[in-house]
Amino acid sequence: MKANYFMIKEMPILERPREKMINQGTNRLSNAELIAILIHTGNRNQNAIELSNEMINTFGGLSGLTDITFEELITIKGIGEAKACNILAALELNKRISAFSKKKKMKITSPNDVCNIFMDELRYEKKEQFITVLLNTKSELISTEIISMGNLNSSIVHPREVYKYAIKKSAASVLFIHNHPSGDPKPSKNDKEITKRLTEVGNIIGINVLDHIIIGNNQHFSFKENNLI
Repeated sequence: MKANYFMIKEMPILERPREKMINQGTNRLSNAELIAILIHTGNRNQNAIELSNEMINTFGGLSGLTDITFEELITIKGIGEAKACNILAALELNKRISAFSKKKKMKITSPNDVCNIFMDELRYEKKEQFITVLLNTKSELISTEIISMGNLNSSIVHPREVYKYAIKKSAASVLFIHNHPSGDPKPSKNDKEITKRLTEVGNIIGINVLDHIIIGNNQHFSFKENNLI
């Protein structure tokens, strides 16, 4: 039995979301049309645009999608696991791009600058993350690169992985950040060994290591301030 709605492929070509995007640009698409591109298809009674509109209305507009969960998404008829994952991936990318846009071109001249940017992001993480921060000649942020997640060791935090981004993006200097889920930022023996090794390699290849900062629960440890770099 034919559904009582127009399938997207039955719409005029230039009104279909994907073709409209290609010919007119993303800014000409409605919110529902953009989501329709992510989910591809609707359900038995709605095309992808109508289903997207229902989802937007159900959760109170775009702002309601900001913290939507997988479990909430799949309660919408026609939104299965694959579509929910597509939507959540797009939302997460938007969050990360927005967060980085705020950080980009910020000057980092002290451990407090680092903490102002990364403390709230890392203090509640359940796993250790090791991050390389790339800076230009003006000490402005170029990018942040997550090198590893999980317990740190020298085989995971390898100079090859740490410095490949710095070389590729022509960083003048770097600093390292990682968090301690315990909340205590005191460096371990392994932390000190990794820092020493990375600093030595930085000296060899001509990239200055400014600091290694360990983030705890609203406190930090700076290798530079403690004369360990």
